[in-house]
Amino acid sequence: MTAATTLTHRPTTTAEHELAALQREHGRPLFALLLRLCDGDRQRAEDLVQETLVRAWQHPEALRADAFDSARPWLMTVARRLAIDARRARRARPAEVGDAVLENAPVCADHAERAAAALDVREAVKTLTPEHREVLVLVYFQGASVAEAAATLGIPPGTVKSRAYYALRALRRVLPGYAADLR
Repeated sequence: MTAATTLTHRPTTTAEHELAALQREHGRPLFALLLRLCDGDRQRAEDLVQETLVRAWQHPEALRADAFDSARPWLMTVARRLAIDARRARRARPAEVGDAVLENAPVCADHAERAAAALDVREAVKTLTPEHREVLVLVYFQGASVAEAAATLGIPPGTVKSRAYYALRALRRVLPGYAADLR
């Protein structure tokens, strides 16, 4: 006899018959309870019903013939505790990301798109007058404040602001597809 034949033709024990009867008798109420406790997640509720029945199998005192009538409260208590434990375990782990979350996530441009945009901006900046270009480079690309740019260039802060304004305006005309990004 092979191992597969042994598994399929082994005689069932009385404990297995009692467990099957227990499942037939109490399976639906257990599932209904667990479905509510799992917020309608049928798969999780089914898993917890199975786990509850495994616990009943591990504790044969719940399967005794004289205790069969009182098995439901024990099973419900075990099921409720398993659901609580499962909920606590899920909260302890980072949240799972579902497909709906991924569909609503903002799409970041890939490296090639960013590189192409940088080249477009670089070419557009070359079309600016030298005065506008140096203000734009200092304020927007090097992160200088208006006061710092004014001190570096030796011009009043108001002139830095107006040159930056007109430089951005000129870039919007040269880069129409990027206008929303520059505002």
